[in-house]
Amino acid sequence: MGLGGLPQRLVQDGLVEESAMVQAMAEARDKRTSVVSQLVSHGIINARDVAIAASTEFGVPMVDLDAVVIDLDVVRLASDKLIAKHRVLPLYRRGKRLFLGVSDPTAIGAIDEIKFATSLGVEAIVVEDDKLQKAIDKAMEQADTSMPGLVDEEGIDLESLEVTGGDGDIEEDTSDVDDAPIVKFINKIMLDAIRRGASDIHFEPYEKIYRVRYRVDGVLKEIASPPVQLAQKISARLKVMSRLDIAERRVPQDGRIKMKISKTRAIDFRVSTCPTLFGEKIVMRVLDPSSAMLGIDALGYESFQKDLYLKYLAKPQGMILVTGPTGSGKTVSLYTGLNILNKEDTNISTAEDPAEINLPGVNQVNVNPKVGLTFAAALRAFLRQDPDVVMVGEIRDLETAEIAIKAAQTGHLVLSTLHTNDAPQTLTRLIDMGVKPYAIATSVSLIIAQRLSRRLCNSCKQLVDVPAEALLKEGFQPEDVQTGMRIYGPKGCSNCTDGYKGRLGIYQVMPVTEAIGRIIMAGGNAIEIADEARQQGIWDLRRAGLEKVKAGLTSLEEINSVTID
Repeated sequence: MGLGGLPQRLVQDGLVEESAMVQAMAEARDKRTSVVSQLVSHGIINARDVAIAASTEFGVPMVDLDAVVIDLDVVRLASDKLIAKHRVLPLYRRGKRLFLGVSDPTAIGAIDEIKFATSLGVEAIVVEDDKLQKAIDKAMEQADTSMPGLVDEEGIDLESLEVTGGDGDIEEDTSDVDDAPIVKFINKIMLDAIRRGASDIHFEPYEKIYRVRYRVDGVLKEIASPPVQLAQKISARLKVMSRLDIAERRVPQDGRIKMKISKTRAIDFRVSTCPTLFGEKIVMRVLDPSSAMLGIDALGYESFQKDLYLKYLAKPQGMILVTGPTGSGKTVSLYTGLNILNKEDTNISTAEDPAEINLPGVNQVNVNPKVGLTFAAALRAFLRQDPDVVMVGEIRDLETAEIAIKAAQTGHLVLSTLHTNDAPQTLTRLIDMGVKPYAIATSVSLIIAQRLSRRLCNSCKQLVDVPAEALLKEGFQPEDVQTGMRIYGPKGCSNCTDGYKGRLGIYQVMPVTEAIGRIIMAGGNAIEIADEARQQGIWDLRRAGLEKVKAGLTSLEEINSVTID
């Protein structure tokens, strides 16, 4: 393969081996990306070295994007589609000349296409490839979510998206929210949240600002700041979409939105409003049914933990409890189990507050305490309907706990959640609720404690040098340290967020064995139960997290933030 242009210059300067360049060019062609991006993302060459070589070779000025203030009006001169396609960014406009940030000034096709689309003369400015992608992402977020000129890059009509609240279509008769820019803005925010894998959207009014944040991989990030004067219109529109009372602004309300984004895919949003000093804060939980269909292998269980979960799911009776803080993935673990059990010959009923993911074949009930439909009342009803498997969204009180335990003792498989820090504390929490120790020992069969940690990006994770003494102090075994264990940390590239991409589960899977049952009935505490579990070879959350670090899946800093040493 003949080299030319920038690739040839990089090879001649000794920055890249010719064989590596040929391979990078082939991969870039297959993936339809630039060769510069391919070289930088694989760590073959430093982005700054490429920029300096390109600037020197072609006599094109070079700028540091960290020192550039992006002008959104200039960015909007080119469409999102063109910017994303060519990985370029309009930086300045001087009269009839547009200055375009590029990582490869030999991309003549991109420059010509921008010139044709804008009817301006275009001059290239070389920038570092990794900074270019971050700047493009940031500019697109700001440009797309500011109020003027909202256009979706995939051609979806943001104004006429099919959105329903609760059981049917939204009533569009409220004149105070009949505002096309607001409709398009909110639809855009919701669509982008789905595409970026956000778990929650926060709409937050303050005295002088209004901000919108996404929670992606467990971390909140501001993505838009519309004018504060629109706060009331935005909250009114969201409440109309959720079928809530738009006149009631004094008390919290809960609702639901279904957004149909294609003929085969619809996403649910659980909506919660809360009155604050300067208006209503609205949080939307993104409920993607596909997350329940990932399969148990995708959740991050170690092989022996997965085998234990499947073993107890196959039993005809007993109780499986999943525990952890809010947002730790308990619902996905339970739904994955239900999906495995969901067969023609099995009657499954669930009581939830509210039902987060719709599972065909499973009888799901939303509890409603206002009319007396509590978890306990739903459970009693289930037991009169010939159930095989019962799921209770959460055990919150003694009444619910006692009915669930009786169901587990009388030939039913019961799945539920509790909010505790680890598996041993779950058993003592039930005792604190008032459940008799012998009932716990004879009914609870398996406890899964879990956390979610961010997964290191495979494209840019880098080796970290940690002293052996520090590794031993963190809890690694001496044999691990002596065998030259490799520890990775985050770096950050165009494919990820701050060096992380996606999340994985960390689990403590503890069967309630005979020995643990005896400790419970003897009035033992969580420390005694934890000691016995450790002797039986059951990993605690810390040990499970360190194993993920050993496997190069996440960083030590991330494990320290989600588990206790």
